[in-house]
Amino acid sequence: MPQDLPVVKPGLSYTGKRVLVTGADGFIGSHLTEALLAAGAEVRATCWYHPRQDRGWLDAIPAQPALEVVIGDIRDANTCRRWVESMDVVFHLAALIGIPYSYEAPESYLQTNLHGTFHLLEACRANLTPFVFMSSSEVYGTALQAPIDEQHPLQPQSPYSASKIGAEALVRSYWHSYGLPVLVARAFNTYGPRQSPRAIIPAVISQLAAGATELALGDLRPTRDLVYVADTCQALLHLGLSQLTDGAIVNICTGKDHRMSVVVELLQQIMGTAVPVVTDPQRLRPVHSEVMQLLGNPGLLLQRTRYLPSTSLQAGLAKTIAWFQTHPSSYSPFQYHV
Repeated sequence: MPQDLPVVKPGLSYTGKRVLVTGADGFIGSHLTEALLAAGAEVRATCWYHPRQDRGWLDAIPAQPALEVVIGDIRDANTCRRWVESMDVVFHLAALIGIPYSYEAPESYLQTNLHGTFHLLEACRANLTPFVFMSSSEVYGTALQAPIDEQHPLQPQSPYSASKIGAEALVRSYWHSYGLPVLVARAFNTYGPRQSPRAIIPAVISQLAAGATELALGDLRPTRDLVYVADTCQALLHLGLSQLTDGAIVNICTGKDHRMSVVVELLQQIMGTAVPVVTDPQRLRPVHSEVMQLLGNPGLLLQRTRYLPSTSLQAGLAKTIAWFQTHPSSYSPFQYHV
């Protein structure tokens, strides 16, 4: 089976549903779009506007009658109203996600991640369109107790996480205030094909695939609960069909964490290399901003959906490596961009 082909659990059907996916041109958004199409949905997929009319990773998805690609900007209220028209459910993934860049341009994160979410919520409120918001485990900050459940205190350790915390609060306020059906999905660290080379797994793979004699990386002490992208998308599909009338917050995670140094070793083992690691200061977070441990509790996800991520780290990394090795022109392995 081709590695990019989405796998949909039998019985999980979106047939007859019209679904809006914002941020569909991105890493997770493009995979979610594929998974929804495979589940029978009619998908309106949004791309961020720029003059090149670039559709991002949506260009990897063949044109088909069930896929409508629209271009715009969630910071524009009128655009959001047009996007939401006639939709049965909205998956809101569009966001600025790069944590390093949030130190450089924090206001842009508020404009996109908070104000953009507000525009979509207002559009959904007009027709009570169910709204699934993609948040992040970064809202938890470094674990105060582990595994982290949904009641863990929120700690804004970067402007990015602060923007997500604010957007979450806004989303849930629309449930409390207007009865809008909403759900907040806090995804732990998703990895896989098409991920930005800012992230550590594609950074390692792309450097090694390009013949690096040393790996330029950041801090390898943190631990992360790593979820393969197909599993994240399946969890979102399950949550989108679940009861959204209680304003729930649900972790998407595996319940296992891995130290980054060990992940780097495993990647080298799979790729048959033994390259030394050097610390790149550009890739280090400010001392009080680094999140040292993210280990999620998937109990509520299992309770609500009877679904848990099932791809092992070894299998997920092997699939990711295979994809990167066949798409070398998509990345500049030796240039680091925040």
